[in-house]
Amino acid sequence: MSGKKSKSIPIKDLISEDGAHELATSPDMQPYLRLIEAGLQDHDTTPHVEEIAHLPLEKREVWRVASALKWAFADLETVSVTVDRETLSEEDLGTMVELLRFRPIQFCMFLKALLGAEVMERLMGEAIGVAKRGD
Repeated sequence: MSGKKSKSIPIKDLISEDGAHELATSPDMQPYLRLIEAGLQDHDTTPHVEEIAHLPLEKREVWRVASALKWAFADLETVSVTVDRETLSEEDLGTMVELLRFRPIQFCMFLKALLGAEVMERLMGEAIGVAKRGD
């Protein structure tokens, strides 16, 4: 841990990314929202877990994340990224850094929740090693 204390933020002060509301209120998220609501109200979550268990893979949250990553990186090649880095204005580069700042943390949280902390750490370590050798 970094030793930093976390601070509470009132829900009304939370800022979400563009599109987050639409994703959170989409039909595919409704079973998950019902589960979360039941849990927050100390109600039995079993029926909601069973509902989610019967969802096809393509309707699940993990599918949405994994398929978004597939499309995000399907045509990744680093020459274009390098050229963009070298030709972006400082302001645009700052915008990119801000857009990406929390993505590694979010991806690690996703892997940890899906596969466990040890697997997440191994996969990320392997990924960092491969990326370092690629230079």
